[in-house]
Amino acid sequence: MVPLGAAEVTLLSWWRSRSSASRFDYFTRSSFYLTLVALPILPMTSLANDDSVSRTAAVATIVAIVVHAACCMWLVHQGIEHYLGKAPFPRLALTVAAVVTAVVVAGGMAVLPGAPPGGRDGPVDAVTLFVPVLFVTAVSCTLRPRVTAAVVAATGVFLVLTVPLGAAVPMTIALVFFTAVYRTSVWMIGTMWELDRSREVRASLAVAEERLRFARDLHDVVGRNLSVVALKAELAAKLAQRGRDEAVAEMLEVRRIAQESLDELRAVVSGYRTADLTVELAGARSLLTSAGIDCRVIGEPSLPDEAAGALGWAVREGVTNVLRHSEARTCTIALRGTTLTMSNDGATATTIRFGSGLTGLRERVATLGGSVTATPEPPHRFVLTVELP
Repeated sequence: MVPLGAAEVTLLSWWRSRSSASRFDYFTRSSFYLTLVALPILPMTSLANDDSVSRTAAVATIVAIVVHAACCMWLVHQGIEHYLGKAPFPRLALTVAAVVTAVVVAGGMAVLPGAPPGGRDGPVDAVTLFVPVLFVTAVSCTLRPRVTAAVVAATGVFLVLTVPLGAAVPMTIALVFFTAVYRTSVWMIGTMWELDRSREVRASLAVAEERLRFARDLHDVVGRNLSVVALKAELAAKLAQRGRDEAVAEMLEVRRIAQESLDELRAVVSGYRTADLTVELAGARSLLTSAGIDCRVIGEPSLPDEAAGALGWAVREGVTNVLRHSEARTCTIALRGTTLTMSNDGATATTIRFGSGLTGLRERVATLGGSVTATPEPPHRFVLTVELP
């Protein structure tokens, strides 16, 4: 096996650290840019090898085509940013690209010769074919579909009128295909980012829901009792002011209610701080499935309460990490005796650092004499293992 160089490892780590939406965004944009670089090579090669074109005209036209391709690439970038809501409508880029397109086409038609007698096409057709097509393809990332369709139709008419029919018709068909692919790909980029944001919102909502549940329990259990304590204390104070012996009984009642409230508060906090393994496993399967992650649970919990509670916390922390810090598509939770293993295929970094959640879990398990390990496995798996004695 050939070892990877430092640059390759860095690039691979950077790629794995990106989310699925970010990877799709980079890949799609790169394919767009490569197309904008590859298409102009055909007319440039044709002009360079055509003896009927003077060297000066060929060089000037090739430079113009390169500048035009750069403008189209700029327009594509700005159009995608606008579609994603990260930039305003690219009026400047659209105007510059349109003007450059018109200048290059007009200049090519004025400088380059047409088809020779008996020939199907000439050097000028290389410019009138590819330059408008490149521009309209870039426009498809910026304008609305209806406007883009009108521009495609107008360009098709222009090609039919200026280029031999045998070349104009296939190029018009290719133009329709390219614009459809570009526009669909831009829509898919936006959809991927929306899914990525919805996944983050889902995780945040899960945390907020748990906080609301705890707040509701505190309000229902403690709020009522504190209201009774306040009323009883006020009554005892008035009775004491009047010299009534019942004030003592009322204060004893206040003490009793306060003690009961304290016991109930401890029960609420204890319930919040403990985790039932069976409930956590069922919740993990349901939550991960709703997030689009295929979850498998292997083994049945049959442990003492203390050990089951610690492993329940491990499941809760592992699911939180999968939702927040990975791009997993599958997750497996295996329970074998007193060992719990959670593995997923969405590791986004080559080095694993213990955050507050994993650190708290390790401290909790350490009190029982157990251990927690979190390790990446090639190519992009992450494994959390909790072992109890």
